Amino acid sequence: MNHEDVDAAVAAMLQVLGPCTADDWTVPAGALEWTCWQTAAHIGHDLLAYAGQLAARPTDAYLPFDLTIRPSASPTEVLQGVTACGGLLSSALATADPAVRAWHWGPCDPGGFAAMGVAETLLHTYDITQGLSVDWLPPAGPSAAVLGRLFPSAPPGDPARVLLWCTGRGDLDGLPRRTSWVWEAALPD
Repeated sequence: MNHEDVDAAVAAMLQVLGPCTADDWTVPAGALEWTCWQTAAHIGHDLLAYAGQLAARPTDAYLPFDLTIRPSASPTEVLQGVTACGGLLSSALATADPAVRAWHWGPCDPGGFAAMGVAETLLHTYDITQGLSVDWLPPAGPSAAVLGRLFPSAPPGDPARVLLWCTGRGDLDGLPRRTSWVWEAALPD
């Protein structure tokens, strides 16, 4: 996965959430404890964190900085912040040597950071749409790519539904709902 995948995920987020900015974003984002507003801010936080990791290349921890979005920011402004953070991750990915490694619970390559950025964007967009009562699923192509990179032992099936199941957000026929999960972003030693 690469910067184009991150750009496409952010565009998908904006396409579905952009028309909803006048809605009440103080409601819970689906099954999360966060509000829709907090969940959108979290997407921006993670995209910025991944960009920072790629730029600084730490080997043993996340960098000691966080994104702060003003509490007075409207949903439109939060989405603008997320878009900016997506652009920063996309730029970091576009310029990163494929051999670069940075810490995410082990050494992670640019493709892993791209996959995590896409996953965070699509999954939390799904959470927000659930809170706002918008019927939406993550797109199949990016979902399949995320599964291939972060969940290599995922079961077969519709990629969006499988991604939701892998992250405890949905059911799959014949399989118990997941209550805990971890994706595999770091490369094996």
